Amino acid sequence: MTELAPAPDLHQAGAVLAAEAARYASFGWMRGTSGNLSVVLSRDPLRLAVTASGHDKGELTASDVVLVDSEGAAIGPGKPSAEAELHARVARLTGADAVVHVHTVASVVMGHREPGGIVFRDLEMLKIFGHPAEGEEITLPVIANSQDMRVLGDRLEAARDPRMPAVVVAGHGIYAWGPDPRKARHHTEVVEWLLELELARAR
Repeated sequence: MTELAPAPDLHQAGAVLAAEAARYASFGWMRGTSGNLSVVLSRDPLRLAVTASGHDKGELTASDVVLVDSEGAAIGPGKPSAEAELHARVARLTGADAVVHVHTVASVVMGHREPGGIVFRDLEMLKIFGHPAEGEEITLPVIANSQDMRVLGDRLEAARDPRMPAVVVAGHGIYAWGPDPRKARHHTEVVEWLLELELARAR
């Protein structure tokens, strides 16, 4: 028998992810069908709701999600994002219950300019990550892109800094995570602000 999450849980998760996706799409961070979101439904076994592949992220409904297992493989109907495997790995690795992947111009540009990582210090916005606004440096890791999610996951695991709940994938975009979709959103928005600040400084 095919294993399915309780329908209300998956539907409720879909409604939350649809609302989050509409917000990101309104910023131009999820143009067309790009980007993907996930939320953990259970930990034992690990199950996630992931946005479905090929859908306009500004027009998602509560039904446009797919249940996946701990390896990102679909359980039941629907086709998840091609990056579902990486979402599952981030959830396993970090303990996060929500993962965001968006495509922003600032992340692509800065990923190419700073392939070794982007260092920030003495900024009020760093408080969102639990760090003081003065006297501490924090690095946003940058990793090379790959179409192989296992390779990309290995790179993320090797580069990630537990103090920074995000990485930039060069030429691709931002992955950010948090204990729930709202916190993951805050982390995503602040990382993008930091990247836009670096772009402005370089002008």
